[in-house]
Amino acid sequence: MLGVREFMDREIRALYKEDTIRVYQAYNEHIANEAIKKGTFGSHFKMDRMTWIKPSFLWMMYRCGWGTKENQEHILAIDMKRAAFDFLVQNAVLSVYNDDMGIDYTEWKEQIKKSDVRCQWDPERDVFGNPLGYRSIQLGLRGEAVKKYVHEWIVNITDITDYVKELYEKKRSGEDISPLLPKEQIYTVQQVEKN
Repeated sequence: MLGVREFMDREIRALYKEDTIRVYQAYNEHIANEAIKKGTFGSHFKMDRMTWIKPSFLWMMYRCGWGTKENQEHILAIDMKRAAFDFLVQNAVLSVYNDDMGIDYTEWKEQIKKSDVRCQWDPERDVFGNPLGYRSIQLGLRGEAVKKYVHEWIVNITDITDYVKELYEKKRSGEDISPLLPKEQIYTVQQVEKN
């Protein structure tokens, strides 16, 4: 499994408070509206598929095209328990094998089979979608990790679609939207007990 020390050369940037950290996801109208009403995901959300959470606002905007991509028109800001996020990071398996992992390919494949959490480090993006010089984390959840995310770890869900559309229009008109973006800060993962 991927421990905290493997993340030391990269930075997680996020909006966070003492007990919660914000992650982003983009969905269609049915999934998003149901999630807003329930305060967590409902029957339209597929529990048997891997779901990816991203603490970087601009990476989410790059991924969903500022809410213009099909089935990603509604952007949700999800405040989840920090201890849960930290647990996910510490129990994640990198989604792509590399020789620097300290294990061989066969062992990595075995970890991938057993783990309910994937980790990807992708180039962070600027407001125009250009890659920046550092990588941003996203975590893929399946199985028990998805169940706990939906039923235990989500504290609050906010629909930020209108905010995203407003930013997108300002950006398209040439306005500098940098001051209007979420003020993400470097986030430090705290050691948590494995269960």
